[in-house]
Amino acid sequence: MRYRQLTTGTLALGVILLIDVLRVWLPGIITIFGQAASTPAELMGAFALGWFVLALGAPAVVRRVGARPVTVVAAVLLAVARLALTATPGGRTQLWLATAGLLAGLVWLVGVAADTDRPVPGLALGFAVNAALHAVLDTVDLVWRGDWLAWLLSSVAVVLFVLGTAQPGTRADGVTGTGGVRAWLLAGPALLLAAMVALSPALARTGMSFLVAGDGVARSPLFGLAPVPVAVAAFLCTASTRPPRGWSRAYGPVALLAGAVLFALDRGDLLLPAILFAAVGLGACLALTDDASGPDSDASSASDTANASDTSDASARAARRGYAVAAGMLVFALGAVGYYSAYDLGYPNAAVPVVVAGLVAVVAFAARPVVHRLPGPFPPLRAAAAVTALALLAPVLADDIPVASNRDGPPERLTVVAYNIRMGFGLDGRFDLPGLTEVVARQRPDVVLLSEVDRAWLLNGGHDTLDLLAGRLGMPYVFGPAADPVWGDAVLSRWPMRDPRSLPLPAVGAPTGAQALAVTLDLGDGVRTAVVSTHLQPPPGRGPVVQARAVADFATRYAAGRPLVVAGDLNTEPGDEAYAKFTDVGLTDAFAAARPLATSPADDPRQQIDHIFVSPGLTPGDPVAPRSTASDHLPVAVTLTLPPR
Repeated sequence: MRYRQLTTGTLALGVILLIDVLRVWLPGIITIFGQAASTPAELMGAFALGWFVLALGAPAVVRRVGARPVTVVAAVLLAVARLALTATPGGRTQLWLATAGLLAGLVWLVGVAADTDRPVPGLALGFAVNAALHAVLDTVDLVWRGDWLAWLLSSVAVVLFVLGTAQPGTRADGVTGTGGVRAWLLAGPALLLAAMVALSPALARTGMSFLVAGDGVARSPLFGLAPVPVAVAAFLCTASTRPPRGWSRAYGPVALLAGAVLFALDRGDLLLPAILFAAVGLGACLALTDDASGPDSDASSASDTANASDTSDASARAARRGYAVAAGMLVFALGAVGYYSAYDLGYPNAAVPVVVAGLVAVVAFAARPVVHRLPGPFPPLRAAAAVTALALLAPVLADDIPVASNRDGPPERLTVVAYNIRMGFGLDGRFDLPGLTEVVARQRPDVVLLSEVDRAWLLNGGHDTLDLLAGRLGMPYVFGPAADPVWGDAVLSRWPMRDPRSLPLPAVGAPTGAQALAVTLDLGDGVRTAVVSTHLQPPPGRGPVVQARAVADFATRYAAGRPLVVAGDLNTEPGDEAYAKFTDVGLTDAFAAARPLATSPADDPRQQIDHIFVSPGLTPGDPVAPRSTASDHLPVAVTLTLPPR
């Protein structure tokens, strides 16, 4: 059935392009519309949800104008927006292009739903191929690459997508069945769970980095993307094969709920089982809704098909599917906004993925068991094997883990860089790995302390910013989770790092979690230096006094008389009470001689909130805050002369 294969392939391509747009649009809410965190979270949430609410009007447009013209026009707009995003210089142009692409994608989904009663094969294939490609690309989207290969692949994808959409929209058997409402309703929730948990390459690599740690911190993992092919294969196999009957059908909903609960526990050592359970469960739940109601289904379905020639009845069925997918995508938006806005507003968010998984589980289990399921458009095992083979390229092509060494003996000096990298996004709202790498590498650092490190947040595009930056700098990392297991602080070092410890800091009313990450640099011949990376999060309207005291006490105890460096985005200025907590324990401001040295905002620095403190015996020199717009902060760097041996 040629139509089935064409529809499935086109739907999968469209899903991939829509996810690409979402990976630009979601960060744009924070970095462009959000105006460097000065915009209230409620306003950002309203902006985000408004476009999904607007898409609820698309089924009425489809019913009045017709599915085919609406689908073709929306597909062209989505394709143009997707290509234009690769060339945009960022800023508001990028935000509005991504918004136009998002709205076009939502309308396109509604139009496709009107003529497609069996979306599960296309949705599942789109989710799986997108995850495999994202892993092969090392979690950096083609949108952000901008090289000739990115342009070539993007152009081929959008051309095939538009050509596929423009083909006649009539099934090979001449009718459209009555099914698909449940499957289309789950498109949005399934996308949320796939991107957040089940098919997230960045989350898989982060989970692997905790697996090799065992002490609450994470280290550079070997074959960090190895779980991705397993998750992709499990998801595709369960989504494309016939589910069992009776109560045994519950294995999918139960597995999905288990994965969501494990993810919601916010423990790094549980991320891998969360991914695998969620992948199996999500695929199985989609399979339960793949009823393929059509002329070859059961008697009831055949009766409905007999009336398919009735225009009003067919239009009503198309509208139901359209409203179902629009409502499902609204659930996606509510879930994403509800989960991630908690890090600005401070309410518990662990229930969000569990509630969304529960919705998927209930809808899937309540679906009518299929007696005569039509064959899929693609052989399930063959399709799963092909996509899994693509995903297997990810761990094979991944960069080698940098290895720190002290074979040359202790150095006389250490160059330290501290940088709040804003999840990798520059002031223009673009994911700017080259800019971050260039400004840090220019200082020729021995140790780098990073704040606002994001390793898998869907809100920020699902990148593993830490691993990407560490690979480009050629420096191993240790990661300390703060807000959750994939957002926090890190230390990168050319020297071996020993005895890592992470101390959660008291929240004292601040919505986003904070921690202090301590490591010991082994400089050789028994010479060791303690380093502490932190990002203080002050409560609204107050300074981070309590957290500053906790970090200062923790750092001095950890150093135990050894040379000590404490650095990061401390959100306090010289003369403030929180600033004094570090000098009170005997630490020295490495930038005292260079003050004033403003570091934020990066395009017009006015605040001195990024600091490096050192213990007596470490002599600072060459303090600098090099200009860069790769983040909303400037990095700070200093060269420390070590005490004589």
